[in-house]
Amino acid sequence: MTASVLWFFEWLGLRSVLTFLALFLTFGVLIKQKAPKNYPPGPWSLPFVGDLFRIDSSKAHLQFAEFAKQYGDIFSLRLGQNIVVVNGFKLVKEALLHHGENFADRPTLPLFEDVVHNNGLVNSNGYLWKQQRRFALSTLKNFGLGKKSLEPSIQMESTLLNEVIANTQGQPFDPQFIVNNAISNIICCLVFGDRFDYNDSYFQTLLKLVNEAIYLEGSIWFQMYNMFPWLMRRIPGPHKKILSHWETVISFIRLKIKEHQEDWDPSSPRDYIDSFLLEMEKWKDDVHAGFNEENLCYCTFDLFVAGTETTSTTLYWGLLYMIKYPDIQEKVQAEIDSVIGRSRQPSMADRPNIPYTDAVIHEIQRMGNIVPLNVVRLSMKDIELGGYTIPKGTTLLGTLDSVLFDETEWETPFTFNPGHFLDAEGKFRRRDAFLPFSAGKRVCPGEQLARMELFLFFTSLLQHFSFSAPPGMEPSLEFKLGITLCPKPYKLCATPR
Repeated sequence: MTASVLWFFEWLGLRSVLTFLALFLTFGVLIKQKAPKNYPPGPWSLPFVGDLFRIDSSKAHLQFAEFAKQYGDIFSLRLGQNIVVVNGFKLVKEALLHHGENFADRPTLPLFEDVVHNNGLVNSNGYLWKQQRRFALSTLKNFGLGKKSLEPSIQMESTLLNEVIANTQGQPFDPQFIVNNAISNIICCLVFGDRFDYNDSYFQTLLKLVNEAIYLEGSIWFQMYNMFPWLMRRIPGPHKKILSHWETVISFIRLKIKEHQEDWDPSSPRDYIDSFLLEMEKWKDDVHAGFNEENLCYCTFDLFVAGTETTSTTLYWGLLYMIKYPDIQEKVQAEIDSVIGRSRQPSMADRPNIPYTDAVIHEIQRMGNIVPLNVVRLSMKDIELGGYTIPKGTTLLGTLDSVLFDETEWETPFTFNPGHFLDAEGKFRRRDAFLPFSAGKRVCPGEQLARMELFLFFTSLLQHFSFSAPPGMEPSLEFKLGITLCPKPYKLCATPR
């Protein structure tokens, strides 16, 4: 029998056999990729690589907007897994709010699995995620999240940031990493119980590693890793930087946890880490809740990275918009001068009395659009949405870009216009389509903190300085896209007022 098979293959020839196998595998992949009944339309995907080389990772959100024009507000892609992209305020709201329970989980992505092993707050699911989110929100609330008690810490950090900026003496500088340091210090106080000086070179390096890793996670290398993990784990490339950068950050967090364990007083928790250590004893009989030292590391990692990157990038956009639109900057300063003056620090109690400034901050968040593609969700059962069937196990992207620039919701969606958030009498007005923090079960847990930070830092900066482009330079709104949408590096001048 074996001899007969060998003779048959020799008769066919090696080339014919390989051709047959290639066609067989391709045919199998095409059958596997065949769209289910009533599945959202989309571009025709290639075998094996799907739509990988159809997407330009440097402007994916803009390409998705073009796909929506071609295929409709719900369309499908294949990037190693079936992905349904939902666009526009009404459909995103329906998916994330009306069907929130169905889209509460995250899909498993190999790179994140290799970094945090499906633990932490961002990438975990089910019972573990629910227990960790509940604990994180209640603990951070105990330490001031969303409360007036946190305000003095932010005001103090604002003062220190102002001092660093004043030392530039009006000379051109890139504000990215000092702003990053200032914002990061707030979440660091909540999770580590300490802040880091602007001259701390190690911490500055750490912030740069975070920034680069988040940028690389928006690249084609990240997509290739998730599509072909068995291959990418074995070959060199920029994807290896993501892993090494995150390992450096995680090592830093492990050190902080060890320091806490050495001088921990269970009767007097100082921060999130102390509180988690206390909780570990309470939940020792429930291993599925995730209260162990390894998960403490990954939860702290998520809080540190998310609490550092998103708000600082928004403020970085804010300063750029102020040098791009000096007339708007002047109106903000005039309102701050008339209501707060220049001798006392802004407080959250001032926000209702400076509606134009509040509107400008909201418009910075809308136009800054820092998480344009949102964070992926996973369908937990078959569901009807927008006339199509989204099968169980499908990855869903409810794009925030399409919500924040929805032409049916915003009067001038592609123009920086604080009037979007002001009524006819100049009072602040809320907008339903303002969803920079996403929505539903996975809405950003740090929303209240971010809102407080943005208001206090932004008003303090414009109270003390006038920002302008360096002589001879025209401000550019060009961006670079990773997991977040960030301005390309720029310089400005800060003139004390």
